Amino acid sequence: MLKTKKFEVLDYLKTEKDIEDYLNVVLEEGDHKFLPVALADIARARKAMTNAAKAAGVSRTSLYQSLSEEGQPSFETVAKVARALGYRFSLVPVSQPTV
Repeated sequence: MLKTKKFEVLDYLKTEKDIEDYLNVVLEEGDHKFLPVALADIARARKAMTNAAKAAGVSRTSLYQSLSEEGQPSFETVAKVARALGYRFSLVPVSQPTV
């Protein structure tokens, strides 16, 4: 019988380059619901969830829930967590606007 192991992204987020590549892929995919999950993964990889929660002004448990796949964090929470992890949002024009 073939034994399998559950995929764990943290096994692949060992360096800052790994984290940067992961975040870029998530953003390029264009599905906004994955960004909070990715930020949670990055915070866990850096062992910084407690500090990220403090920066966002919420409890650690609340942040775990908010940044889960079922969570619906506010943009403010996402932005504060991103900032705590050393990132900021920047909008750049696409080659052809869709509207």
